Amino acid sequence: GGMIRLAAPLWLAVGGVGAIAAIVWLLRRRWQRYPFPLGGRDGAHRSFRISATATAGLLAAMAFVPLAVSLARPQEVLSRQLEHAEGVDMVIALDVSGSMAALDFQPSDRLGVAKDTIAGFLERRPHDRIGLVIFAGAAVTICPLTLDHEVADHLLEQVKLRTLPDGTAIGLGLGTAVNRLRASTADSKVVVLVTDGSNNAGQLDPRTAAELARDEEITVHTVLVGRGGKVPIPVRMRDPRTGREFSQIQNVDVDINPELLAEIARSTGGTSFRARDPEALEEVFSEIDNMEKTVFTSTRLVRYRERFEPWAIASLVLLVAGVILEGAAGRTPW
Repeated sequence: GGMIRLAAPLWLAVGGVGAIAAIVWLLRRRWQRYPFPLGGRDGAHRSFRISATATAGLLAAMAFVPLAVSLARPQEVLSRQLEHAEGVDMVIALDVSGSMAALDFQPSDRLGVAKDTIAGFLERRPHDRIGLVIFAGAAVTICPLTLDHEVADHLLEQVKLRTLPDGTAIGLGLGTAVNRLRASTADSKVVVLVTDGSNNAGQLDPRTAAELARDEEITVHTVLVGRGGKVPIPVRMRDPRTGREFSQIQNVDVDINPELLAEIARSTGGTSFRARDPEALEEVFSEIDNMEKTVFTSTRLVRYRERFEPWAIASLVLLVAGVILEGAAGRTPW
């Protein structure tokens, strides 16, 4: 329930005036009828009739008060706050090329840390529609735009290395993400491109993909994970004698192209970030979180519930009581 308000408070004044008028009228009637107390053996009976009549009149006069309240229409105010969140449509394009297995990011590897960080980021943005694209030598949408973050989370968890042909097709990854946002009608459309390499595969030039994004008014933030140069990566080897596979950590040269990523971001109105360790990656995502804000609009929905019935009933009860009491006092001529 809410608070109570009166829809027509002027009626209260009418009721007050009515009640006062009724009491004055009754007192005058009584005075005219019994100007002095009567003696004699009839006295006791008569005084009962006088007081009963007076009480009956008083009850009838009091009936004006709840009547006035019910005419003033007390209403209960039922209001609700309706919040509408205008979220961001966001696609995260995640590099799953071989170098994302690099062990310079603890506790797991670059991909593991990136997945955890992205999952945490999604948790903080419940109102956004999220899509996920993974790319290496090719690009695939693993989750189309959805508000169901549990599904997105689950699909993100399933992401593994070596599921796509090797290579780093940044242009394809970005182009696929842009395609996902084509049909979106959201006010803000964002791609977060997470990679640790430079473009070395795929038929789509990253700069062309950036132009496509700009034409669709999509902001692209780029995140370069890790550093270039020699990084420790577990490499799968096969024992020539037994044919058994095993992993051996080797220092592999990873090529990075921060200039390209900066250019992609700049041309679409986004920001380019570099994260050399898990903490920095965490910070990058909270910065992106602050940049792309969800817009909340709230409207108050107000309804009123009429609450006059108990007052109207009270008024009726008082009137009936007055009439019954008057009758009990013995058909006094009014």
